[in-house]
Amino acid sequence: MGRTTTPLSYKFCQTVKPTGKTAGDKYFDGGGLYLLVKPAGKYWRVDYTLHGKRNTYAVGTYPEISLVQAREKRGEVRALVANGTDPNLTKQTKKEEAKNAAATTYQVVAREFHKTKANGWSEGHAGKWLRMNELYLFTTIGHLPMATIRPKQVLDALRKVESKGILSTAHDVQQMAGQVFRYAVQAGYIEQNPMPDLKGALKPHVGGHFAAVLEPKKAGELLRAIDAYSGQPATRAALQLSALLFQRPGNIRAMEWRWIDLDNAMLTIPANVMKAGKEQKNKGRPHLVPLAKQAVSILHFIKLLTGHGRYVFPGARTSERPMSDGTVNAALRRLDFGSDDHVAHGFRAMARTMMAEQLHGIPDDIVEAQLAHGKKGPLGSAYDRAEYIPQRRQIMQVWADYLDKLRVGADVIPLLGAA
Repeated sequence: MGRTTTPLSYKFCQTVKPTGKTAGDKYFDGGGLYLLVKPAGKYWRVDYTLHGKRNTYAVGTYPEISLVQAREKRGEVRALVANGTDPNLTKQTKKEEAKNAAATTYQVVAREFHKTKANGWSEGHAGKWLRMNELYLFTTIGHLPMATIRPKQVLDALRKVESKGILSTAHDVQQMAGQVFRYAVQAGYIEQNPMPDLKGALKPHVGGHFAAVLEPKKAGELLRAIDAYSGQPATRAALQLSALLFQRPGNIRAMEWRWIDLDNAMLTIPANVMKAGKEQKNKGRPHLVPLAKQAVSILHFIKLLTGHGRYVFPGARTSERPMSDGTVNAALRRLDFGSDDHVAHGFRAMARTMMAEQLHGIPDDIVEAQLAHGKKGPLGSAYDRAEYIPQRRQIMQVWADYLDKLRVGADVIPLLGAA
């Protein structure tokens, strides 16, 4: 076994050769540190004694670990021993921590969080949440262990979204990342959440409203343009019913014939297709929409064209799917009502605003019920949306008649004291 009488040198470590002994030769540097030279390679080791027991700490191989680095590690080992701590036990603990950290990357934890929460979310929200993480976060910080992620790394990922000009999406992604990091803290994967440090880091996003016609004169122009639409009759009918029923665009385009009772002038939208949480979709009540005479007339007409299938407004390529979500907006653009003037969702704002400003006497609760807006307050979910059906039936007819008068340019201000 080779020994040196003086500390090792850089040149010695570089040039020393194995003597051929299977066990190798030890060349000591002092303080327990030595270079073990074997035919298979050169290895740094530190001998130490703790609680009367002699142990050896494996530092690493030369030249991956230089002489200077080996001496630094020797100092760390001696400090631990002086404190009564076993360096090998500390090393093993760090390995386990590193292994656990590698197994809890952002992507792994995000998917775990999603799996935990998805049952309580609507199918649409659950899909959107995972899809946005896959697009904007998994590709940037997804591979990083949660414990190693710093605020700057998350901000860089968010900046990429922000640079695309989609500020609302950037803020949504920031919120989603915050959910994952909070869950990681709660689950014990990390000790500190980096997201609070990013508050206010993104450009502010001021949420806008859907473009909508809100003035009677302009509404008359829109209604006349719809009636003169020269495209597909089903598309024209979808536009007309969007104005008459002011339901969410998705519920209009996906309307099924089985939802409609023309004899009783009632549209029944199942709870599972309404905008609501998953529990409400599964256990909630359907949304009832009374049909004015004008709406019934339109549906009778369109039934001659599509009544043999499932959907009132089937897709252009296949009747097995409903009309695409861009059809109504495309038709509005064709009528010179662009995205800055009026969009499909704008029919709801048009009805809500003009009922309040033009059709005096309609209680807000009735309009909110017709819009399928959930009632606020702790008892909101306990109320039946159908409780105003007689009043809503009257209001829907009043609204349809009012639209007819706007269509021909009449200047009317109905008073609805009875409502």
